[in-house]
Amino acid sequence: MPALHERRRERLTDVLTSVGLGSALITTVLNVRYLTGFTGSAAALLVTVDGSAEIATDSRYALQVQQECSDVPARITRSGRRELAQSVCDQNLGAAGFEDQCLSVAAWRDLPPGVAWTPLDSALDQLRMAKDAAELDLLRVACSASDAALDDVLPRLHAGVSEREVARWIDDGLRDRSEGPAFDTIVASGPNGAIPHHQPTERPIEHGDFVTMDFGARVGGYHADMTRTVVVGEVAHEWQRETYDIVRRAQQAGIDALGVGRAAADVDAAAREVIVDAGFGAFFDHGLGHGVGLQIHEAPFLGATSPDNLVESVPVTVEPGIYLPGRGGVRIEDTVVVHADHVEYLTTTTRDLLVVG
Repeated sequence: MPALHERRRERLTDVLTSVGLGSALITTVLNVRYLTGFTGSAAALLVTVDGSAEIATDSRYALQVQQECSDVPARITRSGRRELAQSVCDQNLGAAGFEDQCLSVAAWRDLPPGVAWTPLDSALDQLRMAKDAAELDLLRVACSASDAALDDVLPRLHAGVSEREVARWIDDGLRDRSEGPAFDTIVASGPNGAIPHHQPTERPIEHGDFVTMDFGARVGGYHADMTRTVVVGEVAHEWQRETYDIVRRAQQAGIDALGVGRAAADVDAAAREVIVDAGFGAFFDHGLGHGVGLQIHEAPFLGATSPDNLVESVPVTVEPGIYLPGRGGVRIEDTVVVHADHVEYLTTTTRDLLVVG
């Protein structure tokens, strides 16, 4: 999609122009992919304010780079970052931006002198925050695959199966429908549910357990993220129903607070207030959510200290939780998109408390 990636590079050149930079040296493969479509694991990119670009990668990807971004001249070399940086000098491109948030100190020291190398700070994160139509379509497919994988697993959940077994079922379902899991799948049963990022173990799920499953598919490099908590057994205990209801109301409050221009910290506060007022504020100690895209965690971040503001067409997760040591936990998470006049759910599995097995 050369035209799509050209538009993205044009947006970057607008940023460069606004801050007085003549070019930008892009050294993270994720941002190279965003700006060119190249999916290889080693590349650098030079973008100039006049709209030109050059990509550098090594001989392993000589054919691939021609196929994936034929509109961008390619330099085949094992010293791509260094050679493109030298081009800034040779072409007298003026001050140049570099990815200070991910370039190592050693690589920074290797940049040639004679150029006003200027940190790009979070410029590329902000550039990628609002998703274009192609990105949203990929996220929709990834989220649909995630819902479908869970649909397959829920009827199989029962007392006696281990957390790892359930995680394998989820991962198999994701691989059948997508490029594979977007991140390491979390399955946390019983007291393990009090650990937000618990790694699945051989612990057998017991009758009456809460089971929290946090997972997502990856499609075209774009990451889905969702969480559901269910009860395994015939009925849910009263404390489970009450805890679940608080988390569900908190999630809805957070989703209701989403909107173009809203401060991410205010969205977090709207959801957190529900949990605090119910007396469980001490048991919800992570941020409300985050953006998703080519990274599983990217801007904006929904948290109490976040400086971010929401923009149109930004996908975010909303994932409040309550984690009770020794008893278990509840987290409900959906990936949604903030539009000008509504919020679109990309994950659609019911948020009602399910009792399975």
